[in-house]
Amino acid sequence: VAAGFLLAVAAGGRGSPAGEQESPPGSRFVCTSLPLDAAGAGCPLPPVPMQGGALPPEEELKATVLQLRETVLQQKETIGSQREAIRELTGKLSRCEGADGKSAAGAWKNEVGKGKDTMGDLPRDPAQVIDQLSRTMQTLKDRLESLEHQLRANVSYAALPSDLREMLQRRLGDLERQLLSKVAELEDEKSLLHNETSAHRQKTETALNALLERVSELEKGNSAFKSPDEFKVSLPLRTNYLYGKIKKTLPELYAFTVCLWLRSSASPGIGTPFSYAVPGQANEIVLIEWGNNPIELLINDKVAQLPLFISDGKWHHICITWTTRDGMWEAFQDGEKLGTGENLAPWHPIKPGGVLILGQEQDTVGGRFDATQAFVGEMSQFNIWDRVLKAEDIMNIANCSINMPGNIIPWVDNNVDVFGGATKWPVETCEERLLDL
Repeated sequence: VAAGFLLAVAAGGRGSPAGEQESPPGSRFVCTSLPLDAAGAGCPLPPVPMQGGALPPEEELKATVLQLRETVLQQKETIGSQREAIRELTGKLSRCEGADGKSAAGAWKNEVGKGKDTMGDLPRDPAQVIDQLSRTMQTLKDRLESLEHQLRANVSYAALPSDLREMLQRRLGDLERQLLSKVAELEDEKSLLHNETSAHRQKTETALNALLERVSELEKGNSAFKSPDEFKVSLPLRTNYLYGKIKKTLPELYAFTVCLWLRSSASPGIGTPFSYAVPGQANEIVLIEWGNNPIELLINDKVAQLPLFISDGKWHHICITWTTRDGMWEAFQDGEKLGTGENLAPWHPIKPGGVLILGQEQDTVGGRFDATQAFVGEMSQFNIWDRVLKAEDIMNIANCSINMPGNIIPWVDNNVDVFGGATKWPVETCEERLLDL
């Protein structure tokens, strides 16, 4: 806070008023400082806020902020008035120092040497006083902003009603529990996905390993079948669960030829080498030898007995032809025609879309087998054509002169599945089968 000043002026032993604007030549100014307690119109000190009163902390902060604001306004007014006084004193000081030149300066020094403090506690530059006052005002403003910030921080939570605070606490607790539950669910899903991925990876690796082993066998030349048709199906037991299945089905047929190599190891009766069943008719095409009965060919549940004899445990080549025209049929064994007939389901076309089974007789489409009618032994080269083959072609196939796969059902490995313990093995060569006759 700046102190007030009193300017005493003496001219030739006579005093002049302090406020006169002009002085006669030869006059001289004497400047004397006044103590702070003598300045009745000095800067008012800011009131100190009472701490620890009976008011709540929020009210005390508000009161302090208001007092600081009033103090800032008073300081601004004081600074304005002090600037005017400083400008007036600065002008007069300049006149005091420049009135007599060196003599005035010497007199000033003499008075100072005598111990007179002509300027009291303000020997500083007026600009420094203004700068100090500005810094003081800035400090007060900073304190005001700090108190306002503290007030907002305290009021933001402490001034809230207790029930509102409890509601917020409950809401935060609920949100935290929901978050933890969601995290647990995500962890469970992650674990489940990891397990499923591991199982899928294991299955994939197993399949790849099987493929690699198969490729290695093929590369080493140890394949079970040198060509896709050089295999046989083995049905070693008379059961109702050993059988083979042809993946392809038959189209609608008005004629057909069925040929196969087979070797029976059961008696009496070889059982059922093959059967074809369609919806509504389980005996659409069946070749069967049951008990002491001769071999029979069934078409649409109509029966023709065939003069074939193949229960001696040797390889035999069997061919059967049929046409819907007059129901004509032919039976060939080892290349020779042994019998012919007619009126076997005449004018009945073979129905398409059925199931073709090797080694079992079907009572329903694809199932309900009877163990007493099962084929026991081995079979190979099961082929079907959609026409009646010539006797010459059948002879050439039987004596290994030609290899003619069926145009409807060819004998290839990927078209035959085995079930219940039936197996596929490499088959003897055609010449070796001939030597077995």
